[in-house]
Amino acid sequence: MLRLSKLTDYGMVVMAALADAEDDTRNAADLAAATGVALPTVRKLLKRLNRGGLVNSARGARGGYRLARPADDISIADVIAALEGPVSLTECAAHDGLCSMESVCRLRGHWRVINDAIRGALADVSVADMNRPAPNIPLQPVAGIASSPGS
Repeated sequence: MLRLSKLTDYGMVVMAALADAEDDTRNAADLAAATGVALPTVRKLLKRLNRGGLVNSARGARGGYRLARPADDISIADVIAALEGPVSLTECAAHDGLCSMESVCRLRGHWRVINDAIRGALADVSVADMNRPAPNIPLQPVAGIASSPGS
């Protein structure tokens, strides 16, 4: 199963809260209270997001954090890259030379196409988009996978 880390999920929650604040600065304690994410985790996220160039910080009594760019200009791919590194389904989809099978693998090119499609889809969704009401799209069953009650 492909899954983002819990930290990245919480990072998106924090980014959405900062987008709600528009041009106001928010401190870590306010963000923790507003999001329900633990304060130490919010602090860790803000440091990484700041290093990734997605938030700016200001010191002082009226200090805090704000988005470095408008929420429409920050993609989900940007957030993932700041918190987890580049989007990559397989080692070979991200960098050459990381897989011992690279020279004989026939699938590498296909993984890169798939990886690029997923990265493109994530790049097409902004933090602002995530703050808008979600479309009501029913989940489709996957062929060949039986669902059981409670799953």
